[in-house]
Amino acid sequence: MKRLEEIQRIVETHIEAEIEALNIREPKHLYAPIAYALGNGGKRFRPRLLLMAMEMFSQLTPQGLDAALAVEVFHNFTLLHDDIMDDADLRRGKDTVHKKFNPNTAILSGDAMMISSYNYFKGLAPDLRAKVLDIFTQTALEVCEGQQYDMDFENQSDVEVGAYIEMIRLKTAVLLAASMKIGAIIGGANEVNANLVYDFGIKVGISFQIQDDILDVYGNPETFGKEVGGDIVSNKKTILMLQAMRDAKGDELDKLNEWLSKEVFDREEKIAAITSIYDKLNVRQKAEAIQQSYFDQALESLDQISVSVERKQPLRTVAISLLRRDV
Repeated sequence: MKRLEEIQRIVETHIEAEIEALNIREPKHLYAPIAYALGNGGKRFRPRLLLMAMEMFSQLTPQGLDAALAVEVFHNFTLLHDDIMDDADLRRGKDTVHKKFNPNTAILSGDAMMISSYNYFKGLAPDLRAKVLDIFTQTALEVCEGQQYDMDFENQSDVEVGAYIEMIRLKTAVLLAASMKIGAIIGGANEVNANLVYDFGIKVGISFQIQDDILDVYGNPETFGKEVGGDIVSNKKTILMLQAMRDAKGDELDKLNEWLSKEVFDREEKIAAITSIYDKLNVRQKAEAIQQSYFDQALESLDQISVSVERKQPLRTVAISLLRRDV
């Protein structure tokens, strides 16, 4: 685990230096919110995974560190705009950017983050930069597509599990996968290996989001990091809810629809009632089976990458740790 901790420190040091630069940049009302958003914590999964993928094929370089910063800035841009769309008050326990400053400032600073993320790739050689920017641009568009599908699902009553998987692939998994593929390409990976790295990231990202759905209902709040049951309260169409809506019959279906249609309710009562329906329909076990299948596919892709087992071990370790959060 020592190398994983070193990567974490390298990422944090690079981000902290960027935050310091942003805090003295003018106009301050544009750049201070960006510094605030970047400094608001997080696990830094994407930059860490980018550098780990790079190290499978070569050594870390300043260009790789800047690429890691690019994906982290872009990721935080998506969170900033998500919070505006959701009118969220808190992000990681602190005021969201639009609450601390104001919505117009947040929108403009978010735009600047998205644009600036491209600038971090300028140190790459022209042919390499062209490859990386093609991936990055396609990924940015796909993340927007995923967000739109997620919003569309709020008003749809007939969302299929397969459509949900595609939504989380776009909204969550593609940026994780692209981060690793970009790192691999900067590290000198050939096309076959780079694509295997990408497939590994897609499958890990999907598996991670499915587990997040499960933990939102069945997780331990102390280890999960947030209060459980939020998805149930908001009628969010998670994989658990979609499985229940598909499998419920008779009284169970009537009870489920009744709770979904209530506008006034006791929070804990609703969570307990719908969790009970989930338990009777075994939707947790079904979701866990899907989650495990994607994770197994991820490891199969990792195994096929043509580098030594030792070089692949850090990514394997991180992937396993992502999927072993306490319940």
